Amino acid sequence: MKRTTFLPAIIITAVVAIASSCDGHRSPGKIYMPDMAYSRAYESYAQHDSMKFTMDMNDKGGNKIFYNSMPAAGTIKRGEFFPYTLPNDSTGYKMSATVKNPLDSINAKDLTEAGRLFNINCAICHGEKGAANGPLATSGKIGGVANLTLPAYTAMADGTMFHSITYGKNNMGSYASQLTREQRWMIVKYVRTLQPKAAGTTAPAAADSTAKKP
Repeated sequence: MKRTTFLPAIIITAVVAIASSCDGHRSPGKIYMPDMAYSRAYESYAQHDSMKFTMDMNDKGGNKIFYNSMPAAGTIKRGEFFPYTLPNDSTGYKMSATVKNPLDSINAKDLTEAGRLFNINCAICHGEKGAANGPLATSGKIGGVANLTLPAYTAMADGTMFHSITYGKNNMGSYASQLTREQRWMIVKYVRTLQPKAAGTTAPAAADSTAKKP
C-alpha cells in the first residue's frame, strides 16, 4: 500500500522536473552559483563610481572594490612572449646585445604584417626603406633620425634594436605600449630585410629574458 501511495507522487515530481528543465532552448535554467557564472566585469577606460571602486589599496574592503586597471602582478597575456627584464640604463643597453631574437625565422605572411607595423609606427621618421627620409625626418622638425641601412645598424644586434624599440633611444620614444613583444621582434626581422644583404649580423648568446612564449 505504501509503495502504491508514493508511486504517483514520484511520477508527478519527475514529470514536473523534466518539464521545467525543458521550458526553452534559450533559457540557461537555474544557476547554482551566479556570482561564479557571471563575474562583475570592469571597463578599463570607463569612469568608475568612487563610492564603489577605489585605487587605494588601504581603502578597499567593505563596500569598495580595489581596481587600478592593471593586470595582476606576474601574469602574462595569452600568446605573449615572456617579459623583457633588462633595465632601461646603460648596463641594460649593453647587455641587450646578448639577447637573441626568439623568432628564428619569419614566414611571408608575418613579414608582410611586420612591414605594415613598421610603416604605421616607424616609417614616419625612418622612411619606408629605413633610410631616415620619413615625413618627420625631412620636415626638419626632428633631427637625429637613424638611417637603418648604415653599417652601424646592420651590425647592431637584434637584442639591442629590440631594446631601443622597447625603451626608446635619443629622440625616439618607447613603443612598448603600441606593439607587443612579438610585434617588436617581428619589426626587427623586417628591418633586416631593408638593410644590405651582405652586412647583417646576428646576436651572440641568448639571454633568459626573452627565450620563448609561455
